[in-house]
Amino acid sequence: MSKAVFITGTSSGLGKLTAKHFAQQGWNVAATMRTPEKETELTQYPNIKIFKLDVTKLEQVKTATEQAIATFGKIDVVVNNAGMGTYGALELAKEEDIDWQFAVNARGPINVIRAFLPHFRQNNGGMFINISSFMGITTAVPLGSLYNMSKFALEGLTEGLYYELKPLNIHLRLIEQGGSKGNNFVESVVWNQNPDITAYDELTNKLQNLMGSRDESQLDDPMLIVNAIDDLATGKSDKFRTVIGDMGNMLMNMRNTMPIEEYMDKMATFF
Repeated sequence: MSKAVFITGTSSGLGKLTAKHFAQQGWNVAATMRTPEKETELTQYPNIKIFKLDVTKLEQVKTATEQAIATFGKIDVVVNNAGMGTYGALELAKEEDIDWQFAVNARGPINVIRAFLPHFRQNNGGMFINISSFMGITTAVPLGSLYNMSKFALEGLTEGLYYELKPLNIHLRLIEQGGSKGNNFVESVVWNQNPDITAYDELTNKLQNLMGSRDESQLDDPMLIVNAIDDLATGKSDKFRTVIGDMGNMLMNMRNTMPIEEYMDKMATFF
């Protein structure tokens, strides 16, 4: 009997690539997205079934979970991939964008995990792979306080859950990734703006120019992330945290070896 994986945020980028990879490996794939009616590529795979899901809406989470389990009988692995990024000075942020950042990146995985826990308990096992970022630990980029907050929350959630779910044979894993080729993350960033406040303009312009100037050759191969997810899902790796890419590993090494004050001063001086 084929194993089955449930993946959030599969309409584009890493989520779609991961869904295609697992389908090609013979897995059954529950691919979820907010607008499944627009999807044309994943529908070509007989072992991929698409379900409507906005991870911030509890009723949709409940329905998608129940439908996926009913379709495949059993879900072995859940990949919490759906996410979004809010950048810009905290002072400039709209209230709804603050709430949305937390809702998608932190509360969303909570919603999905809680929906699947009864199923995993019944099956005496399962795995959650949460897609985080090296900025969930390193805070390497200015004006990313809200995004960092959401990923720090995901890191803490995953590490805390490890202890309560390990006795139930339910595994927790984290992927710390950075920018990858073919991912539209930068284009989808929500920027905090307020034309009445100009104090942050210089730093904002520097960061926007830096993000805009990065070409594909400077980004990680997304298959590095997909293969890391595959290694965790198939048991080839049992690492709790997997850091992807040269930049992430470099920053993590700096963070772990420098006094925190020195590290933060170095990052601030860079910009």
